Amino acid sequence: MATDPTSRMTPARARRPGRTAWRLALGLAALTAAAYAATAVMEIPPPHTLWRLEASAPSRRGDLLPVRVVPASATPSALAASAWPPPATVPWKGAEMPFDQFLRSTATNALVVLRDGRLVYEWYRPGVNATDPQSSWSMAKSVVSLLVGQAIARGELREDDRLVALLPELAGAGDYDRITVGQLLDMASGIDVSENYRAYWPFTGTARMYLTRDLAGFVRAHRRMHFTPGSAGDYRSIDTQLLGMALARVTGRALADLLAERLWHPMGAESAATWNLDRPGGIEKAFCCLNAAARDFARIGQQVLLAAQGQGVVPAAWLARIARPAPHAVDGWGYAAQWWQRDPAGGPDFAAVGIHGQYLYVHPGRRVVIVKLSDYGENQDERETYDALRALAQR
Repeated sequence: MATDPTSRMTPARARRPGRTAWRLALGLAALTAAAYAATAVMEIPPPHTLWRLEASAPSRRGDLLPVRVVPASATPSALAASAWPPPATVPWKGAEMPFDQFLRSTATNALVVLRDGRLVYEWYRPGVNATDPQSSWSMAKSVVSLLVGQAIARGELREDDRLVALLPELAGAGDYDRITVGQLLDMASGIDVSENYRAYWPFTGTARMYLTRDLAGFVRAHRRMHFTPGSAGDYRSIDTQLLGMALARVTGRALADLLAERLWHPMGAESAATWNLDRPGGIEKAFCCLNAAARDFARIGQQVLLAAQGQGVVPAAWLARIARPAPHAVDGWGYAAQWWQRDPAGGPDFAAVGIHGQYLYVHPGRRVVIVKLSDYGENQDERETYDALRALAQR
């Protein structure tokens, strides 16, 4: 007669599955502890925050990191509305695409169009409201530019100022000591920090700068050069981070507070914004991560337009600076003072651009501002999107 194998199982053998589970649990606990210890040593967010960052839509990642608040204006400016039917199609990759398909296929969350300062078109993806803050990503670079332009007009900065004269703790690194404010503005510093966004791994370059809890330490540790300052153009987010830190130093104000005082409140922002920090109470991520509503981003663009008439808070000389491309193209684009132009030789318009499909497009001749906020991923078809926005402005 067959015997049930379990009837011969000794107490020791019966305990083996339990011991295995216990060992697995201990191993998992050890790995988890090691992961938390490693992120602490690297001065980046803990594993659970890294996972949430990776799982979240790009437009909402600002909710997961420390912030400094930029309060809404006590006297919001009105955006009077005018009728403006959208076009049936827009140019897209050599053909015409239905306008509503363009919005959907490029993962648009919000599209706002101002003409002559009037709100002529506004669209939001279902589930997104007009007052919802969304991340600027690298559009923030162009906002930093406006604050720098104001500081120059006030005599607080000059374009030929050496970076290390403003932040002397960074001195002593050879060619690095020759970098000027103007070179930082035009992405011509030559600092060798790669634009690495690959799922935050291996935590190098700009991805590490985005995650670090010690921006001051990061910029001190990254002073290696890959070309002589001013000899070429090469997009590097660290250039803007250094601009923001220099601006905070010479004004004695945190970047978010400076934004509130010199732009947000004077332009009549209707909603509060936030600027992400490296740690609670720390330094703003100047190169990215200004979280605001689409209408208020549009108000920023309107301030740039008003500069042409000598109105608003952006100096007219700074509008001219933005509109004149630097000698060295950046990635085949015109680039000047942290703003992009479609062609290296310049053109009638310019834009602030973020990696996940964020655009603040300004066409002074047409007196048009367009804001497009998206969750489009990294391969965002910038040239094609720029052409579509230009077509909207020229209607």
